[in-house]
Amino acid sequence: MHQNFYMIGRDKNRNIWRFLKIDRLDPFEFNILEDSTTYSEIECCDIIRRIHEGNKSSGGLKFVTTCYGIVGFIKFLGPYYMLLITKRRKIGTICGHAVYAITKSEMIPIPNPTVQSNMNYSKNENRYKKLLCSVDLTKDFFFSYSYHVMHSLQKNLCNHETGQVLYETMFVWNEFLTRGIRNHLRNTLWTVALVYGFFKQVKLSVSGRHFKVTLIARRSRHYAGTRYLKRGVNEKGRVANDVETEQIVFEDVPEECPMQISSVVQNRGSIPLFWSQETSRLNIKPDIILSKKDQKYQATRLHFENLVKRYGNPVIILNLIKTREKKPRESILRAEFANAIAFINKELTEENRLKFLHWDLNKYSKYKSTDVLSLLRIVTAYALNLTGFFYCQVAPTSGTKGLLNWSDFENSENCDCCVQNLGDIEEDVEVETGENSSSMNASQNHFVKPPMLQKGVLRTNCIDCLDRTNVAQYAYGLVSLGHQLHALAFIDKTDIDMDSPLAEDLMKIYEAMGDTLALQYGGSAAHNKIFSQRRGQWKAATHSQEFFRTLQRYYSNAYMDAEKQDAINVFLGHFQPHQGKPALWEMDSDQHYNIGRHSFNFADENARSFFKRSLSEGNIVFESNSPVEPTDGGQNEDNNHPLPDNKGLSESTPEISTCESGLSYNRYTPSFFGTP
Repeated sequence: MHQNFYMIGRDKNRNIWRFLKIDRLDPFEFNILEDSTTYSEIECCDIIRRIHEGNKSSGGLKFVTTCYGIVGFIKFLGPYYMLLITKRRKIGTICGHAVYAITKSEMIPIPNPTVQSNMNYSKNENRYKKLLCSVDLTKDFFFSYSYHVMHSLQKNLCNHETGQVLYETMFVWNEFLTRGIRNHLRNTLWTVALVYGFFKQVKLSVSGRHFKVTLIARRSRHYAGTRYLKRGVNEKGRVANDVETEQIVFEDVPEECPMQISSVVQNRGSIPLFWSQETSRLNIKPDIILSKKDQKYQATRLHFENLVKRYGNPVIILNLIKTREKKPRESILRAEFANAIAFINKELTEENRLKFLHWDLNKYSKYKSTDVLSLLRIVTAYALNLTGFFYCQVAPTSGTKGLLNWSDFENSENCDCCVQNLGDIEEDVEVETGENSSSMNASQNHFVKPPMLQKGVLRTNCIDCLDRTNVAQYAYGLVSLGHQLHALAFIDKTDIDMDSPLAEDLMKIYEAMGDTLALQYGGSAAHNKIFSQRRGQWKAATHSQEFFRTLQRYYSNAYMDAEKQDAINVFLGHFQPHQGKPALWEMDSDQHYNIGRHSFNFADENARSFFKRSLSEGNIVFESNSPVEPTDGGQNEDNNHPLPDNKGLSESTPEISTCESGLSYNRYTPSFFGTP
């Protein structure tokens, strides 16, 4: 009878080997044990041989799979399951740190088959499994072993966050799935933090010089879901379809040479009011329902306070919805949004007030003589002038790839934050990097130009934050690219001609991002009429494409989104099944009442939750005296499920240290064995 799973992890140089043992005999409890000893490869092989020989009578060790990290653990009504990454592909590199997508994953039940055969499996168990597996990890999820891809480049350099803190940010979608093992082991060696959204890296050139553009979209896991089931804001100030977009530009030079790098961040998110649209199979454009329950705009205020904490001031709001309509729909929200901003601004100092820009994109796009993108460039250039962007230049230390120690940056007059080394992260075994990044030093750092910081953010919205918003984000990206390339000394002026090949190349990347985000939230590719017109595409073909996408989005919203929302709620831990309680699909829409929840036997059990109908009120309301817990400027979470007190641990504490070397090791590529 198979008694244990053994997971064997090693560092990239095959010097450090560790063991993780998972008990397979208890079908309902999850017992995991980490051997704190580090072994050599020879010692590891000897241990495996002895385990195998000691259990030959019952079959010995059997190889299960090679994996590239644990996505997490989950329990429905029966056993615990482990989600593993079994294949991956490299999709880009940031400062020498590889970023990966998942090409294959597996969900493996923990109890052995003998134990499982004695369990009373229900149809509901299999349905929950199928529901979780409908979240396709091979689409639009990405991760890195050594770069904090859940954070912007500037944030990575201005903060020193490691381990648990990284997983608890709003952009790590498997935070719930990994919470139990992280709390139990007090490290993140065996798991990877998955970001959901969009990642694309391309090589471009201007005047014969090459550079790389990386476009990253990070979707928030808070108030996450599908178009008509997640609208507006919830009581914690979290908005639907909240996406952080980052554009990183750096020189394409050998890694031993000095490198310049620049990034700019913008944001999109639903209108932060309590509003909804009921899914309708009879109406492609259902009415917008505006709730008047938040007379003092407390949730709206919380949302913008969170933005300030994440990005600083100023916060510039670009509102693209319609001003006037024959039958008021969008215009209802436009007026209320303006009232909310005016109300909030009354209590703010002049320099901290929200800057509200309204521009009816739909109105101007109807006029043939109007160049919408040119007008948007004027608006977005105004925003960029207020926030600035991030830029720095360093010379790498010899033999080291990746981010360096930024002590010189700390002392710059232009920097008002503490900038440190990315911190104690070691690359995975197959990543093509040099020495451990924790050994970086600043002795050879050299700034040719003074660094610059972005302070504040441009927040763009339309109704869905998909189609019009993506056009505006491209305009902002193009304006930013001109300034970024000018800072890198690639071009003499900050302007890029909108008819240039460079503008066309960037448009393709933003168009791909828009399609990806629209499929995730709305169920169809984005409406790209303005991009198509810019390229001079045949108008009849454009209309046909737009009509098809409208029908596709309507079908997805009316017939597919309920199950998609259920899958998201299970994956994120918003709904946790319990014997004797109603199943997820037995309830209307995204409506859940007082559902009990399972958790790991070693996880905190005190945070009870109940669920409310998702008319933008939030599908989770926690028992708390405050509508939102305080957060710091580093995107720390409102702790939906409080973690055990990590006494004696700090954010900068190395996760695993060896007395012999004094180095920190926290990344292994595990192999997986089942034993008798």
